[in-house]
Amino acid sequence: MKTRVLVGTITATGLALGIGQMNAIALPAGGGEGLPSTGPDVIVGDIPDVARYAPGTFNGIQYASYAIGSTSCNIGTTQLLWQPNPSNKHPTIPQNMYRVKNGAIEQIGLSWCKHGFCALQENICGTCTPAGGGCPTVLGVGCSDPYTASLNGAQNDLKSRGPINPSTGFFSGTYTDPAAPSGIPSSIRERLAVARNDLDPAQNAGAAYFGECQYIHIDDATAGNDDNNASYRRITVGSTWSNTQGYSLTLSGTTQRGLPGIYAWQSIHSDVVIRTVDVAGDGRFFVAYRAIDNGNGTWRYEYAIQNLNSDRCGGSFSVPVPAGVTVSNVGFKSPAYLNGEGYSNAAWAATQANGMLTWTCEPNSNANANALRWSTLYNFRFDADAPPVAGDASLGLWKAASAGSPATSATVAAVGPGIPAPPCEAADTNCDNVIDGVDLGVLLSQWGTSGSMDLNGDNNVDGADLGLLLSQWGSTI
Repeated sequence: MKTRVLVGTITATGLALGIGQMNAIALPAGGGEGLPSTGPDVIVGDIPDVARYAPGTFNGIQYASYAIGSTSCNIGTTQLLWQPNPSNKHPTIPQNMYRVKNGAIEQIGLSWCKHGFCALQENICGTCTPAGGGCPTVLGVGCSDPYTASLNGAQNDLKSRGPINPSTGFFSGTYTDPAAPSGIPSSIRERLAVARNDLDPAQNAGAAYFGECQYIHIDDATAGNDDNNASYRRITVGSTWSNTQGYSLTLSGTTQRGLPGIYAWQSIHSDVVIRTVDVAGDGRFFVAYRAIDNGNGTWRYEYAIQNLNSDRCGGSFSVPVPAGVTVSNVGFKSPAYLNGEGYSNAAWAATQANGMLTWTCEPNSNANANALRWSTLYNFRFDADAPPVAGDASLGLWKAASAGSPATSATVAAVGPGIPAPPCEAADTNCDNVIDGVDLGVLLSQWGTSGSMDLNGDNNVDGADLGLLLSQWGSTI
């Protein structure tokens, strides 16, 4: 097993990473198509196309069915083996879809893994030194290999993620997939299935969508070059639903090489902070967050954690909440497992105690618990009546520690609610600490009612309340 260290990286203004039970150094975050890496190094050089298939209904939910193309590039200094099954010397390629909506990013779909079988020798990432003619079982230095969306959607080469160790890249080339669950339509099984409601333009006004592919390879991981293997690209969803093909998807912009899907959140909201957490002896997580002023004396705290390639998985997440802070609207979101892996889709339980708000997965005694597994993103959120301050969040690991990977958790610098803000004056409707035209407009809209602008408590918003407001006009509260 290769040696890893905890890495704290700031991709937007913020404090340095706090150190818990792991060693730490600082390295640049994201990206991966710069200088050649020593040894083999496969990245997603391009996401060129999308294929769509017949929709289907499963457990009462209607799903669209897709596949995303992926063009690999070997940006390393040595060739990369690409041998078909039953060898494990080939890449496995999962596909994911994300949506940024209402200020947050969520993963709305995940596929099984395409298994590579041979590699063309093309040159979209630079000068290619071919490993041979035709489609050999090796990817040459500097060479690229296109897997179209229809190839990545071919179910005979799609296998489950579970038996793959994403940190080492190891898997048995002969592993057996679980049986299809009863009632799942064949057209959506194993592919990138997305609930129709998550794509419907009428229900997702202003949303932005992104597709992501990732390559896992044992030799790439052994060389320590496996943290740049995911790339994402923006997707536009069509306006019309087809009963034979779902919604159309159109790629836009360029493929963001070496950046996993969580970075799409930051591309839409520049105040998103992303921190990189590497687990010693294991893999990498990304922890991202933002605090959103609700404009009424409360803030919404949004956190997203993406497990890039950790076999240990995420098992808990904690955020400090000081005494006196009122928390509401606590939420959790994870993508749905559909294909019979046996994994639970149960939400993590949220508890507030000892100055912490904590979400917890079932213990690893349940091998099928809804742990934060590799190539997935989970959401944690809540509202609080206190503004954001710097504090240390904690990411707990789900699988048991070992001599090669002894950590049980990581402490991550983030933001959380601080001391509660003082209550707004009654006349200051938007809590901006000044009485002005905004507040006057609210009062006039409530005229003759017993609304919140009843400043003198007589159950009627009238001239007396107007006089009280005007007496404070322009004053700083």
